Amino acid sequence: MSQPRDAQTDPSSALTRRTLLGGGAAAVGATAFGFFTPASAAARPAGRIRDPFTLGVASGDPTPGGVVLWTRLAPDPLAGGGMPARPVPVAWQVATDERFRDVVASGAEVSRPELGHSVHAEVDGLRPGREYFYRFRVGAELSPVGRTRTAPAPGAALASFAFAFTSCQSYPAGYFTAHRHLAEEDLDLVVQLGDYIYEGRPDPRDLRPHEGNGEPITLVEYRNRHAQYRGDPDLQAAHAAFPWAVVLDDHEIDNNWADEVPQDPARQSREAFLARRAAAFQAYYEHMPLRRTSLPRGIDMQLYRRLTFGDLVDLHLLDTRQYRSDQAPQSQRLDPTRTILGDQQESWLQAAVAGRTARWNVLAQQVFFSQRDFASGDALSLSNDAWDNYVADRDGLRDHLVAVGTSNPVVLTGDVHASYVCDVKADFDDPDSATVATELVGTSVTSGGDGRDQNPSDAVQLAENPHIKFINRNRGYVRNVVTASGWTADYRVVDVVTAPGAPVRTRASFVIEDGVPGAQPA
Repeated sequence: MSQPRDAQTDPSSALTRRTLLGGGAAAVGATAFGFFTPASAAARPAGRIRDPFTLGVASGDPTPGGVVLWTRLAPDPLAGGGMPARPVPVAWQVATDERFRDVVASGAEVSRPELGHSVHAEVDGLRPGREYFYRFRVGAELSPVGRTRTAPAPGAALASFAFAFTSCQSYPAGYFTAHRHLAEEDLDLVVQLGDYIYEGRPDPRDLRPHEGNGEPITLVEYRNRHAQYRGDPDLQAAHAAFPWAVVLDDHEIDNNWADEVPQDPARQSREAFLARRAAAFQAYYEHMPLRRTSLPRGIDMQLYRRLTFGDLVDLHLLDTRQYRSDQAPQSQRLDPTRTILGDQQESWLQAAVAGRTARWNVLAQQVFFSQRDFASGDALSLSNDAWDNYVADRDGLRDHLVAVGTSNPVVLTGDVHASYVCDVKADFDDPDSATVATELVGTSVTSGGDGRDQNPSDAVQLAENPHIKFINRNRGYVRNVVTASGWTADYRVVDVVTAPGAPVRTRASFVIEDGVPGAQPA
């Protein structure tokens, strides 16, 4: 809950405002003076907690009137957090300026041990399409300052919308240099498509070994793994610079898991995996700027949702893990009963893309959408973890986009540690068939270690899949600038991740024209 103030009102009107949060939260003054005063009741926990903001700050899921503000109190982040086993109140502020002279909202949340002393403050009552600054306080301890931005008003005519998307950031594989460069971009949003952490066991041969004694299984172990990633200063800088919209993939839990099936069912019973999944979901929620609607309920977590940005972009965030059928042999890929979205999410998405007025409709999801044949000649070799293993769902979604006339569909993909640009065809086996959408695949931040421009095998992929227009295997992210007339995607890459400080460059740029599916080199 927040206490908003329009920037045009009398500044003195904020001096007497106080916010009382439900659920046991304490009152906090709305002014900067009250926020800084040690005697402020809401900001004074019993006993000094030193350096609780080791994991930084973040914001996410912006709406025209607000945003989620996140932090997690963790003075000893790699040992479960190091917080006392009691609730601790956390005060927060939002201002129009970095020095907090014009505070427009403030409040308090109670961080609770059962949620790892994480904070998800859902601020409302802000003005649409505006930049804001935010911070937290516990006792005398102040957090770093974060910058965020609300979404434009519904239907607002926008000159442009800028965002980047990332995925696959293995801590052991290298330095998060791409995130440092990402933080310096001029963006409205960052979309993270999954593999935010990796569940692999520690290996002393790695560049930056994971902490712990093995793969995370318990809630505390997943908390510690997230905390190790969240402690990275480059990742913290990218989170503090922009609001993020996040969805998970497989490595946040277990490689290539599918619904209630782990990667290795011979080594994990169903009951053991479901307990692990519940722990992983909770730790993910505790470390992401997500709304309370995504608070896990046992083994279930609501992640698919839509964010809207004026008249330009509808962003549909999809979940291709929780509801999918298990991966099957390639011979079963045409089975109409197999699903990657699940019935409920599929129905939601079909309704969401029908009758929308935004110029661009974005499907932000995890795994390769277009057909990708790895074999030369007449043989067919497809991934069983991608949409190629769930052809009925892919064909149904593609045909639905055409049938309802969805405006400018663009699919965003991560997972494969490489950059691709693809035409989504009405029939992937007929290169002359109509192009009905565009797929932009982003490379990893670090996963796979130092990249390269291409692998020798990429020539086979390009020859066997004429709808694939571009492949690159450097590390980085994709920067996008969207206007009413077109979409420009810049593939931003760093050449080295095994040493810090590599410069960033644009490896390639592609343009999608309004009303013309398929991307062309800029």
